[in-house]
Amino acid sequence: MRFTPSVLSSLEGRFRVVKAPERGGDPAAQRDPAVVATVSEMLSTIERQGMDAVLHYARQLDRYDGGLVELDRAAIDASGARLDRTLREAIELGAERTAAFARAQRNCLQDFETELVPGIVTGHRYIPVGRVGAYLPAGRFPLTASAFMTVNVAKIAGVPSVTACTPPQSDGLANAAVLYAAAISGVDRAFLLGGVQALAAMAFGLLEEEPADMIVGAGNAYVAEAKRQLFGRVAIDLLAGPSEVAVIADGSADPELVAADLLGQAEHGPDSPAALVTTDAGLASAVSAEVDRQLETLSTRDICGPAWRHYGSITVAQDRQTAVALMDDLAPEHLEVLTSEDEWYHDNLRNYGSLFLGTWSTVAYSDKGMAGTNHVLPTAGGAKHSAGLSVSRFLKPLTYQRVAKGATHLLADAVDVISASEGMSAHQATATLRIARLQEMPSTDAREAVGTDMLRPEVLR
Repeated sequence: MRFTPSVLSSLEGRFRVVKAPERGGDPAAQRDPAVVATVSEMLSTIERQGMDAVLHYARQLDRYDGGLVELDRAAIDASGARLDRTLREAIELGAERTAAFARAQRNCLQDFETELVPGIVTGHRYIPVGRVGAYLPAGRFPLTASAFMTVNVAKIAGVPSVTACTPPQSDGLANAAVLYAAAISGVDRAFLLGGVQALAAMAFGLLEEEPADMIVGAGNAYVAEAKRQLFGRVAIDLLAGPSEVAVIADGSADPELVAADLLGQAEHGPDSPAALVTTDAGLASAVSAEVDRQLETLSTRDICGPAWRHYGSITVAQDRQTAVALMDDLAPEHLEVLTSEDEWYHDNLRNYGSLFLGTWSTVAYSDKGMAGTNHVLPTAGGAKHSAGLSVSRFLKPLTYQRVAKGATHLLADAVDVISASEGMSAHQATATLRIARLQEMPSTDAREAVGTDMLRPEVLR
């Protein structure tokens, strides 16, 4: 996350950079030419050779041992038995809250129908996509809640078929917590496949199913690049890079909590950006010192440390308006507001993936599914133009129109004129033929079909 030159120029003199990222630009391993070339070759090979190529890559990359890649229903349903009770209950709570939030969102998305003018009825219906493929990562840090955000929300949207793929662990089995999260989220089928080969198998319909209509879920640079190259053949949720966090804080904030929250997201990877924008110079110094102190005791300091050193930043803004302008320019994936004026910031901020308001909110609550909101969010400034994954992403708002015979002149006359001006005679004919049919009707029938009200000039316009 870096400020754009235009914003820096427009705000010159209104802020001071205390710590800038050591490395320029946004980390973008998913656009590494070597990654692009590798993924392109893998997808091409799998498309030509089918499941044989999928299993070849699984042997090479997933330690596949030749057994069945599909998990049977009994194994999926019994996955919770492999877990400690407290972990199982925490997973169940996360699934329940994510589903509750998705249901509330779904209830706000209503079919509608309206009569624009007499005889012209239009509307839309929300129809779920038919098949979704969800990728559930389980690398160094298995993302247990990933199934809540993908499988669970898709099922709440009404998707009939959701297939999940997750890579095997060193013992050759699926991560029990990840699989249990998928099970209670309503997954229909699950496969022990990882990476590019998993996405390709779902997108190309190689798992004894029709091809997926949509591929969702987080992953590494290769997974992100596979989604990019498959987009068009299938829909995707979004192209996400390394996880990001940003904090707006003033002098009322607790520097220990601010530092902890910055490091909490830096823990995702050594290229995960973390940014603080504060209106208080004293807080900036205190947070910087606190980050250094906390890094000494974190078991993941080999990840958090490089992330903070290379991609962390602290900026002091002269006032809250400047802080908002700077943060809207960053457009972070996760944005925490820890101030004495949280509601003001809530009302004025415009660009973020998800917002966390107040001392008692933290990104990890959403990351693990406990806050109910979705953690699949835009990164690298994508929040300037896009929102994160939600129940609406799995729904197609399909429009329709129903035109009465008597409303013909309300549409056809103008279409005749516009089509003629464009030189599109076939378009023009679809309108003029209908006008002719109407004119061929007996005059009394035509007048009854149109209706007295529909002949009024203001209606015709």
